Amino acid sequence: MRWTGWPPHRGHLRPRVGAVALALAAMLGGTALVPPPPASAAAEVPTDLVNPFIGTQNEGNTFPGAAVPFGMVQLSPDTGHSTGYDYKDRRIRGFSTVHLSGVGCRIGGDLPVLPTTGDVKQTDYGRYAADFSHADETARPGYYRVRLSSYGGVTAELTAGRRTGHQRYTFPATDKANVLLNTGQSLHRTVSTSVEVVDSRTVRSTITGRGFCQDTRPYTVHTLTRFDRPFTAYGTWKGDEVTTGSKNSTGTGRNGAWVRFDTGRDRTVEATTAISYVDAAGAAGNLRAEDGSFDRTERAAREAWAERLDDVRVQGGDRTLRRVFHSSLYRAFLTPNIGSDADGRYTGWDQRTHRAEGFTYYQNWSLWDTYRTQAQLLALLAPREARDMALSVLRVDTDGGWLPKWGYGTVETNIMTGDPVTPYLTTAYQHGLLKGHEEEAYRVLRRNADGVPAPGNPGVGREGNAEYIRDGYVPYLPGRPKRKPGDSDFHQGASATLEYALADAVLAEMAEGLGHRADAARYTARSRNYRKLYDASTGFFRARGADGSFTGPADPAKSVGFHEGTAWQYQWLVPQDLPGMVELIGGRDATNRRLDSFFAYDRLLKDPARTAREVWVHGPYDYYNADKYNPQNEPDLIAPYTYLSTGRPWQTTDVVHAALTLFTDGPTGMTGNDDLGTMSAWMIFSAMGIYPVQPGGDTWGLSTPVFDQVELRLDRRWYPNGRFTVTAPGTSATDRYIRSARLDGSPYGRTFLTTEQLTKGRRLDFTVGDSPSDWGTGRRDAAPAIG
Repeated sequence: MRWTGWPPHRGHLRPRVGAVALALAAMLGGTALVPPPPASAAAEVPTDLVNPFIGTQNEGNTFPGAAVPFGMVQLSPDTGHSTGYDYKDRRIRGFSTVHLSGVGCRIGGDLPVLPTTGDVKQTDYGRYAADFSHADETARPGYYRVRLSSYGGVTAELTAGRRTGHQRYTFPATDKANVLLNTGQSLHRTVSTSVEVVDSRTVRSTITGRGFCQDTRPYTVHTLTRFDRPFTAYGTWKGDEVTTGSKNSTGTGRNGAWVRFDTGRDRTVEATTAISYVDAAGAAGNLRAEDGSFDRTERAAREAWAERLDDVRVQGGDRTLRRVFHSSLYRAFLTPNIGSDADGRYTGWDQRTHRAEGFTYYQNWSLWDTYRTQAQLLALLAPREARDMALSVLRVDTDGGWLPKWGYGTVETNIMTGDPVTPYLTTAYQHGLLKGHEEEAYRVLRRNADGVPAPGNPGVGREGNAEYIRDGYVPYLPGRPKRKPGDSDFHQGASATLEYALADAVLAEMAEGLGHRADAARYTARSRNYRKLYDASTGFFRARGADGSFTGPADPAKSVGFHEGTAWQYQWLVPQDLPGMVELIGGRDATNRRLDSFFAYDRLLKDPARTAREVWVHGPYDYYNADKYNPQNEPDLIAPYTYLSTGRPWQTTDVVHAALTLFTDGPTGMTGNDDLGTMSAWMIFSAMGIYPVQPGGDTWGLSTPVFDQVELRLDRRWYPNGRFTVTAPGTSATDRYIRSARLDGSPYGRTFLTTEQLTKGRRLDFTVGDSPSDWGTGRRDAAPAIG
């Protein structure tokens, strides 16, 4: 039975409300969202609430190994999964230095290192991999430990610094305790590698690899590994040939080195591996800067995570819910990653050496994903780093000639579509993080919005810009040959058009703020280009061909031209003009009917967790042929918040809380790939009731928090008040709808905040109850369109 009028009858609501909340509590490991005494939560250590194994199964593609916030090194086990580690596997091939959390394609995994015993005969890490059991495995922020049951039993411990990975191996008593350093096998495709035994304690390597989803330009990483005591023997291998006493090997296939120790008396061997994307001297400098003991490094990593995770304090919920929340927070702080060496040098996108002065240079830009949630989270909670990240993106343009799209290390991959870099940088602008660089940023964003990179530039930028500017849409041309490696906007013309229009809207806001009023008017007009895709005969967006006619099946669930989604899912990717989109669909009632169908709302009210898992979710990469919400992927992450613009804010709470049941405290506890913290950031914002509903813009949507209190501890250098607190006392199985709200003590009836209200305010207090009220239902209560 659908709710067709306002207000719904209180008597019909109570059992449905309970079903939603009880299912959320059950999926998160508790019986109900009844808060424990505040003291119990306050006494918890944030790092103890993190489970690094969440997302390591069912294609969440996270990793359980050691890293510090935004560190260059992520030292973690590889089990044979394409992106590193899979919880179902039972063999470890090595502990490698570089991993990205939640990516959908293989990359990194450079220099897998494995302790073994006996003679070195095998050179393929698939053959010499060691067995292990999860019963002998543990992980926490900055630390990983596992006992390998092969080779007589070897215990491996990992920790990390900013640019180094530290290993400690405890061997059985033997005179043939080996450490294998495999340069020729990584998660990506290696192009060429070299390895050198430098002296009795040190091994150096250079690894050049390529590939991420599709072929890319090659990148190079340099490593230097120093052991805490001399080897008793060493050698190298090339292909199947193992050569004892050899100091050098260079190859295009399997290639590596091994070193040996006598552990008859001292069974422990420690090693530190530094990496650099610049040169061998950079790796050596990074090693000198962080060449401490394992214990000291682990202690520093633990303290770094404790300080970072303390940026958000929650009260209420059960311990499992708090573990899921803090684990999400942990993953959101893993990337982007430091790209410059300790001396400030980095390799730019022109493949030349540059120096970052006055800031840290970062790399790894999954922008199509992170511009929607994770960029906003870092702008709030890590503004110093977020500023350096934004400046790094500007350096990509300076060095490489164009802004990035999906950058890995020192190269552009051109993976995904649209124009994600614009909302990424305008998010930094909205938070004041581009101070002193506003015009520089605007200049390159304007060039990106109005043109395309030169043919010789590796980037594609807004590939369909000429047609988009001329006709108002990017044509869907599935047979068009790619001119550069990566994805093509012409192969996804419909979604590319919507992404361009969103980028135009937030760029218009920036232009207006900087006084470029003519540009602002031009970009605002272009931000309405989403209407060029609207097919009145179907009531949905459709791709257009080169001749301007709609193309592909009329059934929106079988639509073409939408990247990793359908017309149903991309219907809601118009955050810049939700009022206009609602009217296009036919008004609030028509839009609510479509939303109810999209979320299977009647079924959701009866069984939210089952609806989420059986109706919404069909598989990690099942993106197409669907007419329902897909909480596993980015295109419709924003969709639940559309109800804020249709006069039914309580339904946003229903859908968001149902989606939160997909986040659990176990290996399968991610919903889809984490995509460098994107899905984790969605969980964080949705759990605390404030969500960036206009990514790249100035608006945050409101829903019921799942905690009694969330306190954001903000950096006073950027946000002078130093904190922002959200409260919802008594949020529970039956009392979970917003009845009223107060902002800094004054009644507040809107369903959104601005960035200024969030960063300059002090607190937002919700009163919750067991049924909806008229809070936030007026037309003026919803966020206005941009422009």
